[in-house]
Amino acid sequence: MKTDNQQIETKEEMNNVTVPAGKSAEGETKKERLSLVTMIKNFICGAAIGGGAILPGISGGVLCVVFGVYRSIMELFSHPIRAIKKNWRMFLFVGIGWVFGFWIFAKVIEFLFAKSEMMATWLFIGLIIGTIPALYKEAGKHGRSKGSFVSMFVAFAVLTSILTYVQYGEFVQVKPGFGWYVFSGVLWGLSIVVPGMTSSSILMSLGIYQDLNSGIAAFDMGVIIPWVLGMFGTAVLLARLVTYLFDKFYSLSFHAVVGIVLASTIVIIPLEYNNILQFLAGILFGAAGFIIAYLSDKMDLKIKSEE
Repeated sequence: MKTDNQQIETKEEMNNVTVPAGKSAEGETKKERLSLVTMIKNFICGAAIGGGAILPGISGGVLCVVFGVYRSIMELFSHPIRAIKKNWRMFLFVGIGWVFGFWIFAKVIEFLFAKSEMMATWLFIGLIIGTIPALYKEAGKHGRSKGSFVSMFVAFAVLTSILTYVQYGEFVQVKPGFGWYVFSGVLWGLSIVVPGMTSSSILMSLGIYQDLNSGIAAFDMGVIIPWVLGMFGTAVLLARLVTYLFDKFYSLSFHAVVGIVLASTIVIIPLEYNNILQFLAGILFGAAGFIIAYLSDKMDLKIKSEE
């Protein structure tokens, strides 16, 4: 039987066992490589979310769900200190990417829309459809019930009806001003915390979309300040509610998100084509988006398995 001193010496010997330098260096290199890949991935995700946020028919919230940062962003708005301590690196690179996407990448997409709005739309449709299987799997992580499918169907039906009315209904044109820019920010905030909410489409219907974007691009504080107040005020107020719903009713809430994603995707599918070649080109762009989303999901799974 070992004495206390012998036991202590044994523990110290175990703690002092050295790892071969080659293996240690290899492990550090692997961690650095994974860290770099994660940073690049978060930057790209942020750029896509920032660029997609200004596109008519595209929901920033949907793209947050698509790229797997939705719940983290909700936590940032509802419990900022805790969220920053836990995921500050992710927020940093997603945030930098968002700014880049909003100011730079968004201009490229606007150029594509100017050249061919239909092809750009189909590309985003493919990106969203490519992630739906992963979203559905995530929604069932804690099991499914009849209520889960009811939640998904109701969310799909309600949002499809609303977005269809927004796209094809008649709206009164309004004059841009402080109050309407605050309202624009409110809609933008809703599009962040409520996946499927497409603020750009509504703003276009109201006739203030172009004025708002021109003001933001020109750094007009008369536009930016009320817009930011409305956006972040709405996001902060609703984030706690959304987080609570996910914590208490995960399956119902996430299946509702799946319904919202399906609805927001179906509503933006182009219905008019000049010829069959244009339709086939759209399908090809959609397929390209699907492949990008599929490969991104595979890369994400690989990173998580190696971390």
